[in-house]
Amino acid sequence: MERKQSVPFQGTKEQEAQLLSVIQELKNEKGSLMTIMQRAQDIYGYLPIEVQTIIADGLEIPLEKVYGVATFYSQFNLNPKGKYQISVCLGTACYVKGSGDIYNKLMEKLGIKGGECTPDGKFSLDACRCVGACGLAPVMMINDEVYGRLTVDDLDGILEKYQ
Repeated sequence: MERKQSVPFQGTKEQEAQLLSVIQELKNEKGSLMTIMQRAQDIYGYLPIEVQTIIADGLEIPLEKVYGVATFYSQFNLNPKGKYQISVCLGTACYVKGSGDIYNKLMEKLGIKGGECTPDGKFSLDACRCVGACGLAPVMMINDEVYGRLTVDDLDGILEKYQ
């Protein structure tokens, strides 16, 4: 299995205490795993293996079960998200107008693959299927800011605004 480049885990003792409190509060409730995982992601921003291990140990269940849930549901992130979350639409309208080239160029410029975060924690990159702005194709979003009618040549100027 290929391991994605990632920012090293930097959880604090306060975060761990908060998670252990959540586990203690909910562990005897039937079907609490999803709720605990959601709360853990709220605490840490994502679910690295270290957090999954705390959950598994706290619930006395196999780590594989926690990992299986984390990888099955798209709401869970196994990698941290950057301060600036870049999402490139690869839906049909955007793709036929060149969003694949934009996505590839961003991977090259940022030095990361899709789903990863830059080592400084500034940018993360993901693909999405449609942002509902097909008339502006190709489109990408940085956090809540939409950029449309993009070309590869636009990327340097856009990224500079976030440096």
